[in-house]
Amino acid sequence: MSSLDVSRGVCALVPGLQHWLENAFYTVRIVDAASPREREDRRVLLATEIAHATHRDILIHCHADAPSLVPAANGLPARVAFALEDMGFAFALIAELARPACIPAVGDAGSARLMTLAGRVARSDATVLIQGDTGTGKEGMARFLHAQSGRANRDFIAVNCAALPETMMEAMLFGHRKGSFTGAANASEGLFLAADGGTLFLDEIAELPLALQAKLLRALQEGEVLPVGATHPVPVNVRVIAACNRNLAEECAAGRFREDLYWRLNVMPLELRPLAERPGDVAAIAAAMLLRLSDMAKDAFVWPTAAALDKLSAHAWPGNARELGNVLQRALVLREGDRIEPADLHMAGAPQPLRIVSPAPAPAEPVRLRDVARQSKLEAIRTALRETDGHRAAAARKLGISERTLRYRLAEMRELAAA
Repeated sequence: MSSLDVSRGVCALVPGLQHWLENAFYTVRIVDAASPREREDRRVLLATEIAHATHRDILIHCHADAPSLVPAANGLPARVAFALEDMGFAFALIAELARPACIPAVGDAGSARLMTLAGRVARSDATVLIQGDTGTGKEGMARFLHAQSGRANRDFIAVNCAALPETMMEAMLFGHRKGSFTGAANASEGLFLAADGGTLFLDEIAELPLALQAKLLRALQEGEVLPVGATHPVPVNVRVIAACNRNLAEECAAGRFREDLYWRLNVMPLELRPLAERPGDVAAIAAAMLLRLSDMAKDAFVWPTAAALDKLSAHAWPGNARELGNVLQRALVLREGDRIEPADLHMAGAPQPLRIVSPAPAPAEPVRLRDVARQSKLEAIRTALRETDGHRAAAARKLGISERTLRYRLAEMRELAAA
């Protein structure tokens, strides 16, 4: 948990700031602006207390004009000015300006409790299993666990298991010897050994084939890997954090995931709730994203209006933080005024299922059984997408297949539509 000092003058002017910061995973200390401080201390002060500020601090000013943010520069602290109606977003902005890069943006009390638990988990070397829908911030949580651990000064390597070529998965994870297969002109240490001493993050762990799951289990149990083409195992010291957007217990029951590997991974389980269930995080994540987009564009910071923030908080966010980022980026590009208004937030909802119009078969041609089976599968996919409002992860779970398999089937549907 990060520490942040707030002056007594700020507490008197905006008493709600302390409560927001505590929900945003800060330890808040109330101090006198002129009191002695440590070199690394960061404070939130009134603009009138600038004489006691350093470049690390944040100055705030309440006024009746349009809100503004002046980033820290040339040895001067950041300055945030806002009216009463913009106070809610201003609190989120102050929290994100002070937040270290390794800590995810949070503003919900439940999320703060989860981060506190994750901080305790990080200090151990136990394997962690993070589960949650796509876009809920699983990789951000994994990076936080690494940054708070004793391995923080070693490598953090993130691997999306769904993106690994199926024929090369073993060699990429565990390495291979020169000449061990066609095209292996040189030896490779593999991702496990590349992360030796640090953390290996295995995202979408449910996409690993069953045969490879057995080898992963041995690597976790014995602390050693056997590169492809090698005859002796190689010791490895790595902490594994796995993530999945499906319920692994249900995958085990369906026979798609090894139960012994599940229990080996599920030492420290962390469940990330959908964004719709943590409305306090919406403003925090929006502030963090707008700050990042402003920095990338080298442009002035654009504030959302209070009405726009209400619209963001009321949305269901089926795409979670990824959808929120898309909406904000679109609003920055398409807005007509100096601020983001509700009309600038184009939230179309979940993507619509693909509609395929199949040509009527010629009456003279006989019906083939394989074509009937294919059409039956495609119709099942269309029905699942329709029932889940186009949410692919939910549709894949309903069908009992992986998201990668669903993507292949959707590509097949597009080819049929284009034919």
